[in-house]
Amino acid sequence: MFMARSEYGKHLSPRALICTPLLVAEALGKSPRRGRNRGINTFSPEGRLFQVEYSLEAIKLGSTAIGIATSEGVILGVEKRVTSSLLETSSVEKIVEIDRHIGCAMSGLQADARSMIEHARVECQSHAFNYNESLSVESCTQAICDLALRFGEGADGEETIMSRPFGVALLIAGFDENGPQLFHAEPSGTFYRFDAKAIGSGSEGAQAELQNEYHKSLTIADAETLVLKTLKQVMEEKLDSKNVQLASVTKDKGFRIYTDDEMAAVVDRLPSN
Repeated sequence: MFMARSEYGKHLSPRALICTPLLVAEALGKSPRRGRNRGINTFSPEGRLFQVEYSLEAIKLGSTAIGIATSEGVILGVEKRVTSSLLETSSVEKIVEIDRHIGCAMSGLQADARSMIEHARVECQSHAFNYNESLSVESCTQAICDLALRFGEGADGEETIMSRPFGVALLIAGFDENGPQLFHAEPSGTFYRFDAKAIGSGSEGAQAELQNEYHKSLTIADAETLVLKTLKQVMEEKLDSKNVQLASVTKDKGFRIYTDDEMAAVVDRLPSN
C-alpha cells in the first residue's frame, strides 16, 4: 500500500490522507463546519442557527431595560449610558413611542431598533386608516417579529431582506381592549407576554429581583419605584434622574415619557441605601 510521508518524515495512514483535506479546508476558512457558523439561515447538525444566537449575545452587551405590567398600566424603565460629559443625555433615546397607546424600550443596537420601530409605526397607521381602530398590542408585536424573521438571501422577485438578524430586543408595552400588556420580542422572531421582564447586560440580576418583588397588586407608583430600585442594583454608575428614563402607558393618558421634573420626583422617592 502506498504510504505518504509528512514533512516530519512520518508515514501518514490512509485515514489521515482523507482527513487532511478537511483540516486544510478548515484552516483556510472553507470547511462546511465553518460555513454553518457563518451561514445566515443554515442550521447546524445540532439544529442551531448560530447567527441568531450571536444576535442574542449582542443584546447582553446593551444597557438594561425593565418593564412591569400592573392592573393600572405598564411602566418601562431603561439605563441611559452616558459615555462622555459632552454627551447630551436627551439625545440617548432608549424608550420611544410607537402609537398613542403603545411604546417600547430597547436593548442592543439602536440602529436596528429604529428599523423595527418604523415598521411598527407604519403598521399601526395603516391599520388605523383601513379599519378606523387602533392596532392591538399583540398584533403590533407580531408585525415586529415578522420583520425580524426576514433575514437571509431572498429569492428573485421577493421583497428586500436584511442580510443578518437584528441585534436588538424590545420590551413592548401597551393598553388596548384587553387591558395593559407587556411583550418581549427577540431577534429570533419569538415573543412572549410577561408581567415583568428585564433585558440587557444586567438582565440576569434584574430578573431575579423582579421575581422576588413583583406581585399582581402593584400600583403604577409601586412599579415606578421597583423599576428604579432594580436598575440601581445592576447599574455600574450611581443612579440619578439623568442616567435613567421612565415611561408609562395607561388607559387615560396613553403612552408618555416622563419629563425631567417627573423623573427627579420618582428618584427622590427611592430609599437612600
